[in-house]
Amino acid sequence: MGEHAKVFHKLGVGRLRGLASITALIFLFSFLLITAFLNWMQIPIIQGSPLIHISRNTKKHHERVEVPLNCTHAALQGRKCPQNYPNVFEPVESSTGTCPDYFQWIHHDLQQWKTTGITQDMIERGKSSAHFRLVIVGGNVYVEKYSSPFQSRDLFTKWGILQLLRLYTGKVPDLDLLFFSGDRAKIMKRDYQGPNATLAPPVFRYCGSEEALDIVFPDWTFWGWAEVNIMPWEDTLRAIKKGTERLKWEKRQPYAFWKGNPYVAEDRLDLMKCNLSDKFDWNVRLFHQNWSRATQEGFKGSNLEDQCHYSMMLMIKPEYYDFFSRSLVPLQHYWPIRRKDKCRGLKFAVEWGNKHSRRAQAIGKAGSKFIQELLTMQNVYDYMYHLLNEYSKLLKFKPTKPPKARRICVESLGCPKKGIWREFMEQSIVKSPSNKLPCELPPPYEPQAIRAFLDNKEKMAKRVEKWETGYWNKQNGTRQ
Repeated sequence: MGEHAKVFHKLGVGRLRGLASITALIFLFSFLLITAFLNWMQIPIIQGSPLIHISRNTKKHHERVEVPLNCTHAALQGRKCPQNYPNVFEPVESSTGTCPDYFQWIHHDLQQWKTTGITQDMIERGKSSAHFRLVIVGGNVYVEKYSSPFQSRDLFTKWGILQLLRLYTGKVPDLDLLFFSGDRAKIMKRDYQGPNATLAPPVFRYCGSEEALDIVFPDWTFWGWAEVNIMPWEDTLRAIKKGTERLKWEKRQPYAFWKGNPYVAEDRLDLMKCNLSDKFDWNVRLFHQNWSRATQEGFKGSNLEDQCHYSMMLMIKPEYYDFFSRSLVPLQHYWPIRRKDKCRGLKFAVEWGNKHSRRAQAIGKAGSKFIQELLTMQNVYDYMYHLLNEYSKLLKFKPTKPPKARRICVESLGCPKKGIWREFMEQSIVKSPSNKLPCELPPPYEPQAIRAFLDNKEKMAKRVEKWETGYWNKQNGTRQ
């Protein structure tokens, strides 16, 4: 699928993150598609909120206390933010253990400010690069809006942060951050290098790149992408899982598959050249997603779970990454495709997969397992918690409410909404505080460990390139 603004668009608008996917399950994402080409990644974007049976305190941990979205007139009369939600975090269980390895990238993304810390001046200088500023003081959230991003990205990002505060009530520290909801990087490394360079302002964004300093944050589609009918992550993941179970591996179509809007990125237009034609069959089936028409037709042909007819994921070398994708490994979770000469790379990948069915199936299952087990909504919230907690430690000033900021809460954001926007918010709302602590943040990678990990990923990609070269030399009757 392709779009979702940051995915999925991420798809719709997103960032084709690079998968030209053959995958069965998952990495659709258009979040996950969302990334690679700056328009969307092609990996699954996840969302959801698994918490339900939760206790109010340690004495009555069997008691279930839920506070759903309450938009009755009585609840809102006189104030937009009712105060009936628990305000103390009282877990009855210890941590569930160490967080997944991809949490270690949190330290890497904040490394730029480890020595200097983050000052108010940095925040002020970064305002021109952000869509909004979000400040948390004493558990209350305030937002100062600077401009409007595409569709409702900022709305669902703020919604997601509010859910985090409901999940870990009273545990999220005071902080002051800037957020950019667009696709292209804002804080480039090259602009903050040299003896006379100023200190880079910290700006949060949905994806990052090796050339940028943007702080990577989970994309809004985890709570739903209303404009293209992509449900909150938990519901989406559940539907995708059911979709993959409808068709046995042996019955899946032996082609590479991608569906999305090709007109949002040059890489996508280049990919469309690989489609089936009267002259060539690159073993690729590509479909143009017309979102205007899909909207008019009620998204009948756009459900992600109905597109799980293919196997392992193929990922075109991404230019961008999201918060978890840096830990995906070639030949373990996906099959790498070079950005240049995509058609030949895709054809070889399909030929290889069809010839080595068991190995291709193992890659497909490993990628799916990563998403289903490590990209749960609980882990998404824990990643957000640890990222914001580590970020707050870098602040060299005490956060205060900006003069032009307004307070937001689940009622002020959710109650005015109608239709699918309200539906997705109600589906993804955290109704009760967690009854256990977040997972434990692992220590940062040692520099040599990061280098070794990245070198190994490059080594795996080069191995595939060598196989591909040998394949085409053989097809052309040339010597290797």
